[in-house]
Amino acid sequence: MGTFATEPPFTSDPRFVKTPTFVEAFRQAAPYINAHRGKTFVVAFGGEALLDDGQFATLLNDIALLHSLGARLVLVYGARPQVEARLREAGRKMSYASGLRITDEAALECVKQAVGQVRIGIESRLSMGLPNSPMHGAHLRVISGNFVTARPVGVRDGVDYLFTGEVRSVDRRALEAVLGAGALVLLSPLGSSPTGETFNLLAEEVAVAAASALGAEKLLLLTEEPGPLDHQDKLIRQMSPSDAEQLLGEQTLPQAQSRHLKYALRAVRGGVRRAHLLHRPVQGGLIQELFTRDGIGTLVSADVYEGLRPATIEDVGGLLALLGPLEADGTLVRRSRELLEMEIDRFFVLERDGAIIGCAALYPFAQERVGELACVAVHPDYRSGGRAAGLLRFIERQARRQGLQRLFVLTTRSAHWFREQGFLPAAIEDLPVARQALYNLQRRSKVFIKPLD
Repeated sequence: MGTFATEPPFTSDPRFVKTPTFVEAFRQAAPYINAHRGKTFVVAFGGEALLDDGQFATLLNDIALLHSLGARLVLVYGARPQVEARLREAGRKMSYASGLRITDEAALECVKQAVGQVRIGIESRLSMGLPNSPMHGAHLRVISGNFVTARPVGVRDGVDYLFTGEVRSVDRRALEAVLGAGALVLLSPLGSSPTGETFNLLAEEVAVAAASALGAEKLLLLTEEPGPLDHQDKLIRQMSPSDAEQLLGEQTLPQAQSRHLKYALRAVRGGVRRAHLLHRPVQGGLIQELFTRDGIGTLVSADVYEGLRPATIEDVGGLLALLGPLEADGTLVRRSRELLEMEIDRFFVLERDGAIIGCAALYPFAQERVGELACVAVHPDYRSGGRAAGLLRFIERQARRQGLQRLFVLTTRSAHWFREQGFLPAAIEDLPVARQALYNLQRRSKVFIKPLD
């Protein structure tokens, strides 16, 4: 964001005319600004973030920006390195079992001291408002409290975890009241029991519980390690819950990645619409993830992120933009706006955050119980994710629902792809009679037919 502020104002003076990157970026972010206004986001980060002083200041500036744009924010912080530092200073032994700290009474005092110090540091930074700084005029109200009720982990596999606890419940009504008043909520990794005891909790568990209780739009887990990679060592950008379960079942992830993915999956299973894993050290990662179409992290989503749906008349402009280049190079037959409007009920579109990135059409010939697959197109930026095959499978399901037994396609450029999808070469005479009459001899399109089992 800082680079934008240093650009000279737009002017007709040729000395200062340049590509309006700020204006373009701001316009591209506008739909997300509107979409995020009034939504609840839970943002969780570890105590390591506070040790990265300059980066942490930038993160809090971005959080203040989100708040100013109308997002309802719950921040959950961890304090593992701070707790360990306190324990070392006190000469106390650090004990773990199955990845959980065993918190005795002396260790609990160190936890309380470290967590309190971290809370005060965060609150003081969020209260800054110096002129000529990103926080100027923010006027953030930050509220902490006993929103989380805890209970002891107890004894597991013969190990007594003492004052290590787990979340029992979250006071949703109290959180809603604070958020509704325009304040930012700050939750610590500590919780109290109804008997007045204090327990040491995992920050990720607190974040998932809060997000689930609030029915949050997003849970954003800021991690110290990069996100999970695919078999080509590329970041996995999107996963369904079943994809996440499969990856966890393979047991190939490093321990930290596996832990965060488990919490993301738990959040989605608990009613959170989307859980994001973001590499915390990435400069401006929170803003990039929330205000650009593709983001920079890994998304676990229970809903359909890229929605396949029937096209409407409002989609004609987007379809023209998508199909235009393919019509210009001869891949597809040219369709006028008027024809698209007339046949819009034959089209299905693939939508990603409000933009049409793919489409396909189904023209049924009910008497012959066969359908024509037409206008299969995917935007060039999104052709590597199997979306065309997904469109085809969707059309096949629609065709079966209509009682059709076969699909046919006419193509000049994509014969090999259709063969790979199970289509078999056919002749013009194999087409429905009405379609034979419309066959364009000049294009010399090849005919392929696929039985629908």
